[in-house]
Amino acid sequence: MAGKIKLGVLGSGSGSNMQAIMDAIDAGELNAEIVLVMSDFPDAYILERARKAGLPAEVIDCGGYKTKFPDESQAAVAAKLKDAGVEIVCLAGFMRLVKQPLLEVFPDRILNIHPSLLPAYPGLMAWKQAVDDGATESGCTVHHVDAGMDTGPIILQAKVPVLPDDDAASLHARIQIQEHSLYPRAISKIAKTATEK
Repeated sequence: MAGKIKLGVLGSGSGSNMQAIMDAIDAGELNAEIVLVMSDFPDAYILERARKAGLPAEVIDCGGYKTKFPDESQAAVAAKLKDAGVEIVCLAGFMRLVKQPLLEVFPDRILNIHPSLLPAYPGLMAWKQAVDDGATESGCTVHHVDAGMDTGPIILQAKVPVLPDDDAASLHARIQIQEHSLYPRAISKIAKTATEK
C-alpha cells in the first residue's frame, strides 16, 4: 500500500521490541511494514518471531567475531537491506556497533532504542548501571545511530522512576514496557519526516 514505510530490523536477542513494532502495525498505529529481519545470532528468537510472522529472516555473517561487526559484514547487510527496499533500519537489541558502510547507505535512517535516558548510562546493562548508581529516575531513549556508542541525536524519551526496592531485573522489566510503546511512536515520527522531505 502507498505510504507504508519499509522497515528493516536488526536484532541479537528475543525480538520483543520487534514484536511491539509488529503489534503497532497490526493495530493500525504505525503505517509501516517490516520487509527484512536480520540477526547476528543464528538461534536468536527474533528470527523465529520473524519466520512465524511470515517475514524474511536472515543470519548476519560476522566472520566468527563475537562482538566486532566487520566492514565487509556491514557492507553485505547494507546491500541486503537496500535490495529489500528498506527505508528505515531499526536496531532492536542489536549488540554490535554500527559504523560505515551501513551509516553511509542509510544516513539518518538508522534508529536504536536504549534502556536509559541518554546521555546517561550508555552501553551495556544500562538498567543495572542506574540501580548501581543510586539513580532515582531512568527510562528509555529512541535515537538516531551515529558512529559512537549511543551518542546519536535523540528522537523520543520515556521516563521510568527507579523505586527504592528496585533491582536491575525489576527496573529493566518496567523500562521494557515503556520501550514497547515508545519505539513505534518514534518510528512513526521519523517516517512522517522522511516522507515530507
